[in-house]
Amino acid sequence: MKTPARSEPILATHLHARGARLGLPIAGNFELTARCNFSCPMCYVHKKDAAVPGELTAEQWISLAGQARDAGMIFALLTGGEPFVRKDFWEIYGAMQEMGLMVSINSNGSLIHGKTLERLLADPPFRINISLYGGCEETYRSMCGQASFASVVEAIRALKEAGVDTRLNVSITPYNLQDLDRIWEISQELGVHAKATSYMYPPVRVGGDTAHRLSPEEAAKAAVRWDMLRFTPEVFAHRAKALKSCEAVELRECAADLSEGVSCRAGSTSFWLCWDGRMLPCGMMPGPEVRPLEQGFAQAWEQLRRETAQIRTPPQCAVCPSRQVCSTCAAVCVTETGRTDRVPEYACRMTAETIRESWRVYQERRKG
Repeated sequence: MKTPARSEPILATHLHARGARLGLPIAGNFELTARCNFSCPMCYVHKKDAAVPGELTAEQWISLAGQARDAGMIFALLTGGEPFVRKDFWEIYGAMQEMGLMVSINSNGSLIHGKTLERLLADPPFRINISLYGGCEETYRSMCGQASFASVVEAIRALKEAGVDTRLNVSITPYNLQDLDRIWEISQELGVHAKATSYMYPPVRVGGDTAHRLSPEEAAKAAVRWDMLRFTPEVFAHRAKALKSCEAVELRECAADLSEGVSCRAGSTSFWLCWDGRMLPCGMMPGPEVRPLEQGFAQAWEQLRRETAQIRTPPQCAVCPSRQVCSTCAAVCVTETGRTDRVPEYACRMTAETIRESWRVYQERRKG
C-alpha cells in the first residue's frame, strides 16, 4: 500500500513528537471569544450577546500566552466565536507575534476587509483558516444568518493574492449539502486548499442538540462525495480498496496510538483555552478542566496532562477491525454518549457507511 497523504509539515509532526516525550505544550488554542456575527445552528460555542460576562481581557490572554510560551508553546491558534469581533484583537495578536510564536487565526472571513485586511497583509499570521459555509448568498442567509458569501470570497482572494497562507475549513450540514460541488469549485478557482468534514460534534458545551447535522449515513455519503471531488479516479480507487481492507488511508499526525486512552495530542502536547479562562484538552470536550489564571499556566498544564492521561475510551474501539479508518476519539465518545468509555453509535454507523459508499462508487466506476 502507498504511504498515506500528509496534511501537516514534517517539522510540526516532529515537534509534537518531541513535545510528547518531554511533556511540553507545543500548541495552544486560544478561544478569544464566544461572540460571533454569524448564527450557525451547529456551533459548539456561540453566544449571541454583544457582551459576554466572564470573557478574558486582553491583558489576561497575553499573560497566559506568555506563560505558555515559557512552558514550551510554539504554535498558537486564535479562534472563537469570531476573533475579529474583539476590539482589542490587534493588541492580543501583536503581543503574541512579538513573543515569537507561530500565530494562526480561525475566522469566518466576513470581517476581513478595510483596515482589518490591511493590518493582516502588513503583519500576516503564520496561517489563516477561513470557514467557507456555502457557495451562494442564499446558503449563507439560511446557515449563518446573513448574506456574506461575496465578502468572504473576496477576503479569501485578497489574502491568497497577497501571499498569506490561507486554508479553507468546510463544515458540511443539511444547510449547505447542496453546495458541496460549488464549494470545491470555488477552492480550485481561488487556488486554496480546502478541508471538509461532515461529522459535527454534538454541541454539549452550549447545551445544544444534534438536530442541525446530517444523519450518519448522509454524513458518510457527503464525505465520500468530497473524496470524489478532491481525488483523481486512481487515488479514489486506491482509497476505496484501503477502506474495504480497513487500512489507514491518511496519516493520523495528531494520533499517538490507538489504545484505550486519548489517542490525539489533546492534553499531551496541545491545550484549549476557553473564552472564560477554563483550560481543556480539546475544545469539543466539557472536561477535564483546569484554571490557569488561578493556578498559573505551568501547574495547570501538568494537572491537565495527568487528568487527560486517566481518560479511557471504549475497549471495543481499540480492537475494532475498522479502527484504522474510524475517527472515533475521546471527544466523539463523550459528546455522543456522555462518557469517554462508551461506544458512539453515530460514529460507528458513519464509518461503516463510508466504507460501503466508497466501495459502491468504486465498483460503479469500474463498470462504467
